[in-house]
Amino acid sequence: MTTSPETDALNHPAIRQLVNAANALDLGDRITLMKALVPELAREMAPRDFAALVGELKLKGDRFYDALKHPGTGRKGRHVMGERDSEGR
Repeated sequence: MTTSPETDALNHPAIRQLVNAANALDLGDRITLMKALVPELAREMAPRDFAALVGELKLKGDRFYDALKHPGTGRKGRHVMGERDSEGR
């Protein structure tokens, strides 16, 4: 995970521990876990913010697949926008 001023206050070791535990599950269970998180996330967010989150997740997947297509080229050699691009950072 990367760090930025927006995420400085997060407890990265605790989040990493949760991510590692989730990644130890099989694919179906990880998908179920993601779906189970959606209602509470949506409840605590405005619809526009939730839609932006979904867009960020799609962007993350697009960037992952683009990196797989261009191994070893680094971010500059790839074609998909990053979060910093879309946020204007």
